[in-house]
Amino acid sequence: MENGNLKDNYFTTRADCKDCPIKKACIGKSHEKRINITAFREEYERNIERVKSRRGRYMKGKRQGTVEPVFGTLKEFLGLRKVNTIGIRQANKCMHLAAIAYNLKKYLKFTTRKVKSGANALQKCQDAAPSIIKAELMAFQAVLILLFSSQKVFVNRASLA
Repeated sequence: MENGNLKDNYFTTRADCKDCPIKKACIGKSHEKRINITAFREEYERNIERVKSRRGRYMKGKRQGTVEPVFGTLKEFLGLRKVNTIGIRQANKCMHLAAIAYNLKKYLKFTTRKVKSGANALQKCQDAAPSIIKAELMAFQAVLILLFSSQKVFVNRASLA
């Protein structure tokens, strides 16, 4: 066991390498050769074969197109390079809040309407904006209450109005 990992260790002696033609390339100036191989080598090889298969390549492409961009956005633009919480439950809450922020940002991008031209378009947007934002804040408040209900944290409804 090395650093919590099961490994099979193989060593050579100086006599084993004495007349070897590739001794210089293999061990250099060292006196022995050490080889560490994980005890889970068969599982690793099976996984490598599965990933290299046609279905494995397809699933990798799917994952790269759906999941990884979200984590990249959270890391780069929402400041989640490091989760500064203690415990799995707190880190889970932090990730949920980041996912909510990401989804709200995405939702707002699709709900805003783009107007080609017109002087009255600005007034229509200003009239509709408070009700849309209020509805979205109420939904966000409900999610926050669900997330933090175990800690008895409440959001003041009067501050949202």
